[in-house]
Amino acid sequence: MNISVGEFLAAFRIPLIAAPMTGVSGFDLAAAAAASGIGASFPVHNAASADELDGWLGELCRRPGLILPNLVVHRSNARRSEDLAVITRHPIPAVITSVGSPAPVVEPLHDAGIMVFSDVASLRHAERAIAAGVDGLVLLTAGAGGQTGWANPFTFIRAVRRLWDGPLVLAGGVTDGAAMLGALVAGCDLVYMGTPFIATTESAAHETYKQAVVRASMDDIELTTALTGLSTSMIRADVPSDSLSSAATEFDATRVAGDDHRALSVAAQMFSAGHSVSGVHGIVAVSELVARTESELKAAGIRIPAHY
Repeated sequence: MNISVGEFLAAFRIPLIAAPMTGVSGFDLAAAAAASGIGASFPVHNAASADELDGWLGELCRRPGLILPNLVVHRSNARRSEDLAVITRHPIPAVITSVGSPAPVVEPLHDAGIMVFSDVASLRHAERAIAAGVDGLVLLTAGAGGQTGWANPFTFIRAVRRLWDGPLVLAGGVTDGAAMLGALVAGCDLVYMGTPFIATTESAAHETYKQAVVRASMDDIELTTALTGLSTSMIRADVPSDSLSSAATEFDATRVAGDDHRALSVAAQMFSAGHSVSGVHGIVAVSELVARTESELKAAGIRIPAHY
């Protein structure tokens, strides 16, 4: 596509990306997010096959908006090469990589004119991603839903800004427009918002999952390594954490559960979500969520005391 970073950032209505979520971010959510003028990201493995992914991207790229597929680069992703080949056939501005080093996919994506943004959860991760030639970094911080980071977001932003002047995206705990403004002031260019998009009408999440997000507060979020083997933010369930089988990554969790009927029944009671459940009070359309966040962002800017 060969879009510049400046052109990319200028294309956002507000500096927001609907974060990619396994089992949640499907075609309908991506289409609605893009139509609302924000970045629309979805894990490409949410499409049942590479052929279905090709169909999704073909249709989404015919419409206005920013489509930012998320590609799991971990070696457990048997579809990585196939999905990568599909992605490079479409006019996509950027791909977001997760669960591993982006190094194997940077060159083919750049050859196709596609920027690479990489999830990182530590300074070492950031340094390695920069060395691999990425165009942007997604800072996975404490409070993110699903596979989460552990760093304080403001400390992480400022530490990375000492070694990187490219685009930064904050992921973790962005509840509303006021939180977005805080991230922008601290040094980010964009923010992820994930958990609030679970409770939207276009979300692929089951109604039970959506209602669990609406009912929960940040006090109901717990960290567990039982489901995936990595620290994962989940809505607390009344089940012992050692009753779950483990997987190498969140990407593998459904396969583990699928092989173990007991694990599947337990997993059905556990829902991935972040601290921003505290800002979710009902199920709304994506367009309404985006419009509300935009209003909150503007209101938060007005509230900054003039003497500062």
